[in-house]
Amino acid sequence: MAPEVYIDENVLYFAESHPAYTLSIVDESGDTVFSTTIGSETTEIALPTTLSGEYSIELVMGNWLFTGTIYI
Repeated sequence: MAPEVYIDENVLYFAESHPAYTLSIVDESGDTVFSTTIGSETTEIALPTTLSGEYSIELVMGNWLFTGTIYI
């Protein structure tokens, strides 16, 4: 099942019940500009305020990779 992730300004919100993920934010050049582990109890995480524009978001859970586009 795909993760439920929402963004409001520079804060990502996760559904209350989810597995742990490795989160990466990737710029248009393919460079990872932010990366962290999201625990299964984490429901929100603030991204650096220095990020602005369009980025790819990657959530990795084991062998699964979920990707999308976010605008900050």
